[in-house]
Parts: sequence; structure tokens; C-alpha cells
Amino acid sequence: MDVVKDGVKTGANKSHGGDAGPESLGQQAFKSPFNPQNQRQHGRLFSGDPDFEKAGDPSAIMLSRNRGSVLGFIRRNSGYIFMFSVLFMFMQLGFHNGQRHHPKLENMVVQDPEDSWTPGPGSILPLPEDNDEKKSVIAEHPIPGLMEEAELKYRKKLGGQSKTLKAAVSEYRRRYKRAPPKGFDEWWQFTQKYDVKMIDEYDGLFEDLKPFWELSGEEIRRRAAQVGELPSIDLVRIRDGMATVINVNPAFHDSEVSARARGFKSMIGKFMTSLPDMDFPINAKAEGRVLVPWEHRTYPNLTLQDSSKGVQAMLGGPFKPDWSDDGNVWEAWRRTCSPNSSARRLLSSLRSSANIPVKNHLASQDISPGSDFTFTQTTSASEDYCETPYAHYTQGHFFSDWRSIPVLYPVFSPAKAKGFMDIRIPSHYYYGSTKRYTYGWDSVNLELNEVDAMEVAWENKIDKIFWRGATTGGGSHPPGFAPQYQRHRFLRMASDKSNTSRVVTFADPPTSGAHWVAAVVPTATLNEEIMDAAFVKSVAPGSYPGGQQALEAEHRFGDSVPLGRHWAYKYLIDMDGMSYSGRFMSFLASDSVPIKSTVYDEFFTDWIQPWVHFIPLSSSYKEIYNIHAYFSGATEATLRAVNSTSAELPPDQRKSIEGDKRLRRIARAGKRWKQTVGRTLDMEAYVYRLCLEWARLWADDRDSMNFSL
Repeated sequence: MDVVKDGVKTGANKSHGGDAGPESLGQQAFKSPFNPQNQRQHGRLFSGDPDFEKAGDPSAIMLSRNRGSVLGFIRRNSGYIFMFSVLFMFMQLGFHNGQRHHPKLENMVVQDPEDSWTPGPGSILPLPEDNDEKKSVIAEHPIPGLMEEAELKYRKKLGGQSKTLKAAVSEYRRRYKRAPPKGFDEWWQFTQKYDVKMIDEYDGLFEDLKPFWELSGEEIRRRAAQVGELPSIDLVRIRDGMATVINVNPAFHDSEVSARARGFKSMIGKFMTSLPDMDFPINAKAEGRVLVPWEHRTYPNLTLQDSSKGVQAMLGGPFKPDWSDDGNVWEAWRRTCSPNSSARRLLSSLRSSANIPVKNHLASQDISPGSDFTFTQTTSASEDYCETPYAHYTQGHFFSDWRSIPVLYPVFSPAKAKGFMDIRIPSHYYYGSTKRYTYGWDSVNLELNEVDAMEVAWENKIDKIFWRGATTGGGSHPPGFAPQYQRHRFLRMASDKSNTSRVVTFADPPTSGAHWVAAVVPTATLNEEIMDAAFVKSVAPGSYPGGQQALEAEHRFGDSVPLGRHWAYKYLIDMDGMSYSGRFMSFLASDSVPIKSTVYDEFFTDWIQPWVHFIPLSSSYKEIYNIHAYFSGATEATLRAVNSTSAELPPDQRKSIEGDKRLRRIARAGKRWKQTVGRTLDMEAYVYRLCLEWARLWADDRDSMNFSL
């Protein structure tokens, strides 16, 4: 039904499928014949127009129709007209700004792949600044705060160590809710004799042994013997105060067999005569070995706990040393997570680790520090792959060729990653002296010097980040994932010559501690200025897609260098290989600074402090350019990217004086730690206490193995 309102007929506009609404003025003009009556009725539309004084004038009728059609068109398309007007305004504004002078415009475009698609408030159309002076992009740099917080924490830890046997016993009871093991007083005397600093910090050791308290002494003794039958595991056997190394499975050939076991035997040399009879199953491999499913740990009554029927009964059949085609470490590892975790949902681990960058081209052109300006407080050993299973593609230990053990067997290993249940012991590389792993070792005279013959004075060290190593870092189960292993990722980043860029934040001028500038710098230029990293050896190149040819095309290769060559550089990268890095102690002993990236915990984890004794690096490595920029100042290319006048200064004047002092402070603290807390004597103290704890677990009557004052 049509409705007449204010002299205008309206009706449902069904031709557009919309709601009923007023007809257009053009429609009314064609429906209603013109007459003087209509003129008076619509006088508010046509008043003042003399053409309409003549009733029936064709020209007047046509003009009325044209005006009605225009107004109708405008009303029907008002939304489109508004959008066109706004777009036109944007185009005009862009054209106007495009005429202005923008120096170094290419340096203002941030190519950060992790930029958010959604701009922050007010970032779509930033107002031009009224003055040329830019504000600091950050209020203060986070690294000094990280260092000061870490130093305070370490001083508190070191100063809080027990000073008397009575205090040590009391602290042991407070932490672990039980009495110390028998022989604790003799261990205390050992620590006092050799000036051991860390008396109470053994939480890691306690956590390693905690699961074995659920087993009886008989069961532990039986399992120790059984696991010694497996490939690449040796036994260090103590009988009547004497230690021997036994290889129960000589038929299995392993180039590393007995090396770690012999090292462990040497570590107990000073006190083995006071130890009771017991066995230590020592892992001949660097990789972790024991992965027990979550269900078996949480509900032990659902699994076989009595090992009296032998190792094959415990494992469900003969043990194969490698995975072949029936499994891999990741599949075994993810079963250590709880059933409600992401890792237990099969498809969750299949998410690609590569992110597709999405650029917001309407965002502000002001450069911010970006995601590369994030610094980790500690290493990546606590990364939870149960909740981020897709990240496991970036760590080689999940692709090891060596089959893991799914039963709680005691295996003593030099390091362990999260989820593994190995028991940590000091590495034989740390304890022994070799030209490849020991700072100050004179391989000709067979003596250890306090200062290495190739050491370089701090002022003469090269201000670059140095690394040399082999293409180790994982196995090939399943194959095809080697490009994402930790060493390969770092080498590709450090030798990148593509057109990618990095955002570097630095003090400008270098003497300023309050004014910080962010600049976009080509990665290739940065790498040339601050990186010196290369592979020196290909290990199993066939496991890399494309083989040796692809490896050499995508990574920098160089000649092998002696360990002493590292001391010529201020920054030394320390990365995981097949497991932990065996060179870390030598790096600490030097006058250079280790930058450590690892997913492993070692025996000294409770004793050392990141940002005091070394610089921790995340597993992505992306903040390394900003670490260098803080301590060493901006490079020439970085300064030129923002037209800084400091780029014209000599290289020694472009350095950050405060940053260099802080960097040298870390170098000195690391060296001091190695001389006072990381000695071979401290390793012996750790193993001594481990032996006392293991002896109590080994016994049938554990209460008789307690110590009391």
C-alpha cells in the first residue's frame, strides 16, 4: 500500500529487494502530471522559479524531471559518493606529501617480518613533525638493567652459601626435606680443603635423582646392570675402593665408546677409596638417552616396575641402537608431555615454522626497534615444546639417529634437554686437557698455562662475532629437516647476502646514553661488518637436501682454525651441536665474551649466571645484531642509514665507551668464574656429592645411609 506523507507518495521499493522506503523525486515527477494544483502542492520544491508559473510548459516539466532525477541519484548512491570523496582526499594528501623532500626514504621502510598487520592508534596518518630533532626510540636500553639484576642475583647466591657444616646440613634439610647422605661431613672437608665456593647449589642434581627414589635399591642395582648391556653405554664399576671401566657390549662398535666413562673415572680419583660398591652407567654419546612417557611416570602401577625378567622384557623386545624406519626422537619425546598438551595432538606439531610476513603499508614510517630488540634473561633450556610443538623443527636433537630408552633406566650423561631423564655429570671435555677444547693447553710440553699462548689483549681484539664448527646438530630421522637445525640456521643468517634487512637500535652519538636511534640496515652489509662465521667441515652432507653442493651454496665455508684463533675476537658464539657445546669452558677461560645459545642444562647450571659470566642468546638468534650494537656501537653502514654525522668519525671514536666497558666486565667475570667456580676441583666436588647421593639410592636400607651431626 502506498502512503502519502507531507505531499510525497511513498511505497515499497521491491525492485532492489530492500526494505520499503520513500520513492525518489524522479519517480514522483513521472507519475504525477503537472498542473497548477500540483505546483502549489509542491511549492516548497519549485518556488521562485518563473518557468513554472506557466502551467503545462514543457520546458518547466523537463527541468522539474531533471532536478528530481539528480537528487534521486544522489540519495541512492550517497555511500559510494562519500567513499569516493574520502579516497580522493587520501590521494590528494599523498600527492602533496610526495612533493616534500624525504632524505633516505628507503631507510625509513621497516622490513621486519613480524610487524603487526594492525597499526597502533594514530599510526595510519601520522602528523608531520614540526622540527627535525627526533625523539629517542626507547626510554632506556634494557641490557644495563639485565646486567645489574643478574649481578645482584649472583652476588646474593654466592654470598649466601653455608659457612659451616652445621649450616650446610640445615640448608640441605630446608631444601630437600631429608637428611644429607652418609659421608656428607667428608664431602664438606673436601670442599673446604679445595676452596669450593658453591656449597648449597645442587638443586639440579636433586631433580635428576628424584625419580629414582620411587625405586628400591635392588631395582636400581638391577636396572644399572641391564642398561649397561645396551649399545653406547659403559659401566664405571667401584669395588673395594677401586674403579674400573667395563664395556658390557663390545660387539657394538662405537668410536666414542668409553671416552666419557674414563673421564668420569678420573673425576672420582681423589675420593673413590671412601665410596661403597656401586655402578655408574655412563652414556658414551653426547645426546640424551632416556625418554619415559608421561603415563608411565604419572601412573607407574600401569607399567612394568619389576625388571627381574631382563632388559628385553622391560623394553618389549630387543633394543635397536638406531631408529631405522620405525620411529624418531620427536615421537618419543612428545609422549613425555601430558595428554592435554599441544604436543600430544598430532597435527599441532605439523605447523610450519616459517612465518609469511604481512606488511601494513598504511602504518607509520617512524622506525621502532621491532622484534629484533628483545633480549632473553637466560638460555633456552626451559623452552616448553609441549605447548609449542611446531618449534621442535628448529632443534636438531629431535632428529637424532640414536634410539631413546623409554624406561626409567639410570644413565649418566654430560647434559640433558627438557623432557629427558638422564643424570647430569661434568663433560670429559671440560675435565681433561686437549688442544681442541682446553684454554691454555700446551700440547707440546703437555702442561696447562693460565694464559693461552695465542691470547690477545682486549684492546687488540677484533670487534666481530666469531664462530667455526662442523655441520653437526642433528641426525636424519626423519630426513629432510637439516636446514632448520640450530647451526645451519645461524650460519645462513650470518652469511646472508640477500636483500633482507635488520632493524638496529644504537646510541647516537656513541657517547650518548639517553638518545637511541633505530635504523633499517641491509643484512648483507651488517654481516660483512660484524660477522665472521663459517662451517669448516661437512658431517653426513647427504642428510642435507641437495647434499654438499646445496650446503656450500647456502652457507659460508672456511678453513679450520686452531682453538687459539678464537681469542683474537671479542665475541665468541657458543652453539649446541649434537648436544651441548664442549668448548664453553675454554671460552669462559679466555679474555673474550661467550654468547651462548643452548637448549641444554649442564652440571653447572645452578652455579653460573647469564649476563654476568656470558651473554645468553635466544634460539632464534635475531637479537644478536642489537647486542653487538649496544656493546660495540653502530657500524658505519648503520650510521649512514640515518645520515648520522658520527659516520665520519674514525672507527675507534664510533665505539660505545660504556658498552665496551660493560662487555669487558662480562669477559673478566667469566674468566674469574672459570678460575674459581668452574675448576676441575669444582667438578670433582660435584661428582663427589653425586656419588654420596647415588650410594644412598643404591642401598637397601637407605635410612642407614643418612648423615646426622
